[in-house]
Amino acid sequence: MMLKIKVNQLFREQLAGWEQLGNNYQALNLVKTKTLNVNGHTYIVQFNPMRFSSSASVQDCKTISQRPCFLCNANRPEEQKGIPFKDKYLILINPYPIFSRHLTIPTSEHTPQLIASRFDDMLDLAQQLDDFVIFYNGPKSGASAPTHFHFQAGIKGFLPVENDRDWPYTIRIEATTKQQLLDRFEQIYHRLPIPPDNDEPMMNLISWYDEGRWTTLVFPRKKHRPACFWAEGDANMIITPGAVDMGGVLITPLEKDFEKITAEDIANILQEVACDV
Repeated sequence: MMLKIKVNQLFREQLAGWEQLGNNYQALNLVKTKTLNVNGHTYIVQFNPMRFSSSASVQDCKTISQRPCFLCNANRPEEQKGIPFKDKYLILINPYPIFSRHLTIPTSEHTPQLIASRFDDMLDLAQQLDDFVIFYNGPKSGASAPTHFHFQAGIKGFLPVENDRDWPYTIRIEATTKQQLLDRFEQIYHRLPIPPDNDEPMMNLISWYDEGRWTTLVFPRKKHRPACFWAEGDANMIITPGAVDMGGVLITPLEKDFEKITAEDIANILQEVACDV
C-alpha cells in the first residue's frame, strides 16, 4: 500500500479512536489567525495555546536530561499508533497540531537531532508523502525534542513560503534528481559555520516534492530565540521560531502576544534569529 494511503488511514483511525487527539484537531477550528505584511511578504500569526509547552520549554542540557523523552516508545501515549518508515522511523500523528494534518516522524531509537546523514531520508519522505511539506528543526533552532531525531510534516498549501519564490532568509534548492539536491545541500551544509557547543550548523529545512521536482528551503540561523522571549513586562513575547515560523506562520501560544505582535515585531524577530543569505 502506498505510504500516503497508509497515512490517510492512520489519520482516520486515530481521530476516531483517540479522544484527546480528536479534541485537539477540532480545536484547530477555534484557533485565531491574523495576516500581516512583513516587508512585502505575507505572514500569518496563529494563536495556538496547544503549542505552549513546545514554544516555552526549557532547552538547557541538564533540564533535558532530567525529563522523559516524549518521542521514545516507552513514553508516548498508549493510544498513539504509528507507521514504520524505512525500518528507521515511525510516522505519528502530532497530537498538538499546527496544520490540519500534522505528522511527527521520529527515529525508532533515541538518537541526536542531527541532519547530515538523514537528509536523504527527508527527500524520500517528501516524494512518498507528496501532499505534505516535510520540515526539520535543528536542536538549537526550534526543535521541541532536541535530543531525539525527528522530522515533522504538514499538509501542503498552509505555509506562505510555498508560493513566494523571493522569500527572505532562505537558500532555495530545486532539482529533478535526488542526487543533485543531495550534492547541493552538502555544499551548503559544509559552508555554514558551526557555532560553539553545537554539533552542526544552526538551520531549519522545509522540503516538498511536486511533479517530478524536489524543492528544499534552507534557513540558516544565528540564534535560537529572540530577545523578546527573555524580556520582562510588556516587551515579553513567548516566541521560539522553527521551520513553520520561518516559512510564514508565526506561532503565538499566548493570546496577549497574538494581540499585540506587529509586522515590525516580526521583521525584528526574523532579523535577530536568521542569517542574511
